[in-house]
Amino acid sequence: MAYSETIFAPSRATLDIAVLILPRASILEVASVLDPMRNANRQTRREAFRWRVVTPDGQAAPLTCGIELPASGSLGDVAGADLLVIVSGFDQAEVATRALIATLRRMAGRFGAVAGIDAGPWIMARAGLLDGHRATVHWEDLEDFAAAFPGIDVVPDRYVRSGRRLTAGGAGPAADMMLHLIGARCGLGTAGQVADSFLYDRHADGARPQRPGRVPGARDRRLSAALTMMGEALDTPLPIPEVAARLGIGVRRLEQIFRDGMGQSPAACYLDLRLQAARRMMSDTDHPLAEIALRTGFADPSSLSRAFRRRFGQAPRASRGGADPGNR
Repeated sequence: MAYSETIFAPSRATLDIAVLILPRASILEVASVLDPMRNANRQTRREAFRWRVVTPDGQAAPLTCGIELPASGSLGDVAGADLLVIVSGFDQAEVATRALIATLRRMAGRFGAVAGIDAGPWIMARAGLLDGHRATVHWEDLEDFAAAFPGIDVVPDRYVRSGRRLTAGGAGPAADMMLHLIGARCGLGTAGQVADSFLYDRHADGARPQRPGRVPGARDRRLSAALTMMGEALDTPLPIPEVAARLGIGVRRLEQIFRDGMGQSPAACYLDLRLQAARRMMSDTDHPLAEIALRTGFADPSSLSRAFRRRFGQAPRASRGGADPGNR
């Protein structure tokens, strides 16, 4: 039986987990990994899970919120754990040094399984740990990740189990994955108790899309459905009448739904989605302007530049960051 099946099988044995936190990770992602285990131990009244937080050098990791997270050691101190979870976010290309990648490549076989959260899959892929596997990554990086690693079957799922490799797209999917692990080892009742403790809407299916298109407070599900359609067709924008037709309503009704829920027309909202995507790419990747225009449905860089300047008050290149794919 594959090891991933072993750790996802009912057991009263303590599961030993090493959590590698890289600088500029999100505290929400860290909590999404750690707190479900802590709460599972509380619910089961035993040490179902034991974990150590480590960093590449054993020093505290600065998180995106400004807090420094203490570590109990370095990666080299936890070889042999049942599961290594890599939590990474912004600037992973910088914080995941060549030395760290080499260490991961050398040590991976000493862990029962390896998981990556948010940008963690980038690091796993660079170490060659995802070759031939199915995997996911944060939705903003899916296209770039697939292009960078053609040997990986990249899917837009919330989290993915593939042999001894696990990947999750962000904080919410990481919580889903941990609840799935808790349910598999400790029973669905325990997983439900953990989810209820956090008032978390638990979904066991990792294959759900990362971006369901939900709008907080929206009363009409058709708004979410329309936004999902738009988000999935940024490079080739759908005509608004086609969006309405797919929802089985008229254009006027769609206009009213958007004005009630978003305060703007469907066309204006669609354009904003495309421009927001363009700004993310300008800030977080080194893609040329022509490619970004193509990916966001503009006829040419000039068209994108004019719309960008009207929306954000500056030229696209003014928002160009020094980051590359995998950074948010």
